[in-house]
Amino acid sequence: MSTILITGATSGLGRYVAFELVRSGHVVLVHGRDAGRTERLAEELRAEAFVADLASLAQVRELAGHVADAHPELDVLVNNAGVGFGAPGAGREVSVDGHELRLAVNYLAPVVLTRALLPVLRANAPARIINVGSAGQEPLVFEDPEFTRGYDGVSAYSRSKFALAAHTFALAEELDGTGVSVNVLHPATYMDTAMVRDADVTPWSTVADGAAGVLALATRDMGSGGFYDGTRPGRAHAAAYDPQVHTRLAAVTDQLVRT
Repeated sequence: MSTILITGATSGLGRYVAFELVRSGHVVLVHGRDAGRTERLAEELRAEAFVADLASLAQVRELAGHVADAHPELDVLVNNAGVGFGAPGAGREVSVDGHELRLAVNYLAPVVLTRALLPVLRANAPARIINVGSAGQEPLVFEDPEFTRGYDGVSAYSRSKFALAAHTFALAEELDGTGVSVNVLHPATYMDTAMVRDADVTPWSTVADGAAGVLALATRDMGSGGFYDGTRPGRAHAAAYDPQVHTRLAAVTDQLVRT
């Protein structure tokens, strides 16, 4: 059985996956932003709670330190937490650190958390990293990664998920031979979650539909460096596989997480 950290576990897909993994006998560590909700979930699951606002990279680093100290046996990381499109017509928002909010939570936070936990994961190989992405992807504009011009919530979300996919493929190459796999998936389209309802979109699918792919990647050897559409191999945006994009993305990311 594995020890699995799930970010964004207090609602929607993360919550469903957490319950399924506990039922299967795994040790599940649940992360949430709200202390009360996270503690209540942990009590229901008889799991351990970790609280952090992923819009703060300092809190992301603290989260990694707390998890590594408390569970040096960690061998699965599910980067599930995310921010959706926002309400129709909503303007650009920024994180605690001043970064565009969707880029900060959907991309920078999982990158920083993964990097901080890699020593633990490598020590417990075979280990797995699962990035919950989206089929909705739009190449990041490297000249304006913070989307300061012509902002649109759907595009901001799609850019953050493109960056997460491209990062996944680059990281898979970096980790080749270490026993740590990393994959990204589109769990399901417009699941019945607060993220989707807040965007004023009628759900098309359930969180149970989306959970199947996450559970498969978290518990089975499905290779590394893949993009999955649910449980099936799929294809990300073509540019997400481009080595030149990976190089530029790494440079921009390093600059952003230092500021």
